Amino acid sequence: MDRNQIMEKVDHTLLAQTATWEEIERICSQAIKYNTASVCIPPSYVKRAADYLNGKIKVCTVIGFPNGYNTTKVKIAETEDALQNGADEIDMVINLGDVKNSQFHKVKDEIKALNKFAGIMY
Repeated sequence: MDRNQIMEKVDHTLLAQTATWEEIERICSQAIKYNTASVCIPPSYVKRAADYLNGKIKVCTVIGFPNGYNTTKVKIAETEDALQNGADEIDMVINLGDVKNSQFHKVKDEIKALNKFAGIMY
């Protein structure tokens, strides 16, 4: 596998709470230059990044970040907002409390609910 093939599978990510638009714009430009799979950025920058990238690179954002303990209803609202703002991909932080409590059915049900909302068959 050569460098280009590797970069096509890499999400160029900046999820720091202190990220500025200038930093997001820089990773977007780098993603174009290196042809990464996507940029993964905070939800508040999705619209601006989607406009800036204009379909050249996929925009990914993270739902329930960083702790994952939002309710499913909140995660669905976050997903709806991200998709409306131009996100092409959604990553979701699962509820680690449910994992630690061995309530894996809750994690699975939440994933199913978000997939159903986004129109993905699970």
